[in-house]
Order: sequence, then structure tokens, then C-alpha cells
Amino acid sequence: MPLIQRLHRFIAACVVCTLGSAAPAAWATDDGAKLYAHHCAACHGSRGTGGVGVPLALPDFLAAADDNFLRKTIRLGRPGRVMPAFRQLSDAEVDTLIRYIRGWAPTGTSKAAIEKSSIKGNVERGGKLYARYCAACHGAHGEGGHGTGVTFSRPRDLPVLAPALNNPGLLAAASDATIKTTLMRGRRGTPMPSFLKLGLKEQDIDDLVVYVRAFKPETLPDPVQSMADEPPVIERASPYDMDKTVERLKEAIGAANMRLIRTESFDRTFSEDSRENKRHVVVDSCDFDFLNQALKIDPRVGLFLPCRFTLSERDGKVSVSTINPKRLSAIFNNSELNQLCDKMHKVYVDILEEATF
Repeated sequence: MPLIQRLHRFIAACVVCTLGSAAPAAWATDDGAKLYAHHCAACHGSRGTGGVGVPLALPDFLAAADDNFLRKTIRLGRPGRVMPAFRQLSDAEVDTLIRYIRGWAPTGTSKAAIEKSSIKGNVERGGKLYARYCAACHGAHGEGGHGTGVTFSRPRDLPVLAPALNNPGLLAAASDATIKTTLMRGRRGTPMPSFLKLGLKEQDIDDLVVYVRAFKPETLPDPVQSMADEPPVIERASPYDMDKTVERLKEAIGAANMRLIRTESFDRTFSEDSRENKRHVVVDSCDFDFLNQALKIDPRVGLFLPCRFTLSERDGKVSVSTINPKRLSAIFNNSELNQLCDKMHKVYVDILEEATF
């Protein structure tokens, strides 16, 4: 099988494993456990205790989140914040998931009795309260904690990453009542306290609600569409023979301030016993500053970092290719990672073009 075709299949496998939600379910819509295991458990935990995603089984969460909030969250996701939009699920499947998640609520758990109408408050006062009580975790502009929430990227003393309050998915899903209930009750089991227990009055909480509601939603591209628009592999044809192309590639890597790690036969990367095949060569390199930044956001970038350039000779013609970081970054639905991978994509393209110029 040609090398590029193998790379395409590898990336497709990564996409399927990471976005298993895109595959149609082959079970009855009344089987909530199977639906949850297939679409949700990888991030939220098999029993809703959290992980990459927020813990769904917390009593305070289930009390504050009404069915409409859960339904819109499933449908809209959280653009740029890991949680994808599950547009492909049927209404019946979404309802089944909601019932299954509700089943984790302890017996006797009741929702707070708060009016469903829009809450009135003072935005200016809310801003001052937000700066004092909320900004340290949720960011000065509601941008939330950094990274995806995967263990490596989250401070060890935090069981969950503070959500982005300016996220368009959250603002569309959460009613004023949901936000108010969360502030009043807090989230036991997370750093989120009850603001009533902090000494705030109900009017203070109303002021905070209208301030959060006034956040301008962050405009982010659809990660699925972004991924579809990007080729899985960046490839350039070389006018030189294999040895000359390898030499020029190493020079281009050095000029890009990346460290050369190794150069060897592609087949030797699978087994040291393999015979050297000079028609397929890999050159591994890394910008360790970039790698450290990316790992802090999401350690799963190890799927495609450090950088590997693959050189192939077929019918006397040499090509150089590498995985497209923009294509794989979109899988993780994180705007911070997208920005870094946009930068790395440019570096990769510059290296390939310099080597094959």
C-alpha cells in the first residue's frame, strides 16, 4: 500500500477513535447506557464522574441543569472547548441520553425553585462582583481555564477545568435560571462555591447573572468543517534525488530553529530487524518550546508531535510529506490548540518548500 494512503488511513482511524460520536448508533434508542458509553463516557467517565469533560453526576449539576440545558448542550456543544456538537443524533436518542444522565441524581434530589423569566440586575455592579469572585477561575472576559481539561493540562488540585462563560454554546444552552441556580447552590465536588455561603445576597447574584448574560459570545469556526477543509497530509514534490532532498530537508529544519532528532529508513521505525530501504526515509524533528505549549493545552497532541517528515521515492521521483497539524488539531475542538497548530502548519509548509525549492 502506498505510504500516503497508509497515512490517510491512520488519520482516518484517529478521527473515528476521537470523534466516535459521528458514527451512527446500531442499537435501540431506549438503551441509554449504550448510547452514553458510545458518545459520552470517553470524556465524562463511565459513571459521569468526569475526566476530560465535566462531571455530569454531581447532584448540584443535575439540580441546576434542566432538560432544555442538557438538550441544547448535546446539540450545540461548546465550540472551541472540547465538547462537540452531536447534530447527528435523533431527538429520541438525545431524550434517551438525558433520561440516562438524570438517573444519576440521588433519590429526593430536587431542582431549585427559580422563576423562568429573565432576571433583572445591574450589569455594572455585576462586573465588579465578577472581577472579585469569578475572574480568577473563569477568566477576566469569561474565557475559562486554559487547555482541554485532560489531566496533564489541568492543575492537580482542580477536579474540573473552569468552563468558558463566554462560549456561544453555553450562553445558548443556559437560561438565566440555570446560571442563577448554579451561583446559589455552587457545585459540591468542584471548586465552584455557593455564592450565598460566601455572603452574597440574591440581588448580588442577579447582578452577576445579567453580567454573564452580557458576555459577547466568542466567534469560533466549526471544527468539523475546518477539519473537512484541510488535507490530512502536507506534501511537496522534490526536484532532487533522495540524498539531496534529505540534506536540504535537514538544512531547512535547522533554519526553522527545530532540533533534528533522527534520520532513518521508514521500515526501521517499525522493526530494528527490517532491512534498510533507501526509497522510504523518515526525518524526525521537534520545536520543544512549541511541544511544551501544546502538551499543556492537551497531551493528546502526542498523536502527531514531534514532527515527522517522510520522504518517498517512486519511479525515480521523490516526495516529502508530513501530517497536517491543522487537520488533527480540529479533532480536539480547542481554539487555543488551533492557534498553535495554525502556526506549526506554516512552519511545516515553509520547511517543505525550502527543502524542495
